Amino acid sequence: MTVEEILTIDIKPGWKKGTKITFPEKGNEQPNVIPADIVFIIDEKPHDLFKREGNDLIFTQKVSLAEALTGYTVHLRTLDGRSLTIPINSIIHPGYEEVVLREGMPIAKDPSKRGNLRIKFEIRFPARLSSEQKAGIKTLLPP
Repeated sequence: MTVEEILTIDIKPGWKKGTKITFPEKGNEQPNVIPADIVFIIDEKPHDLFKREGNDLIFTQKVSLAEALTGYTVHLRTLDGRSLTIPINSIIHPGYEEVVLREGMPIAKDPSKRGNLRIKFEIRFPARLSSEQKAGIKTLLPP
């Protein structure tokens, strides 16, 4: 006889890829055999804006060379729908990373704590400069 049972999994914020959820003895039943366990393994779906590293979220922002040198403000919508405005007053150089504390993924064992948001930058360099632009840059940025 076929019996249907609905098993519900409440996904907790912050669960990582590979987390296992086990329903003991909920597998197929046969006479004189203990039913097997059913095991589900959590997988992650890629996000358009964020990449997860542990409990941290990584966001990559493209900026022009002028913005990298003179300052930039990152406007960002978090996974939970909040708007963040993060002013970057440092010079953004290749490899520069801005860390926003406690704006990453919730920590599964303690949801009141969170990882960090790490903003990485991709600097768009101009394809060409006019002679005047080059001269102007040389006067502004002496060797």
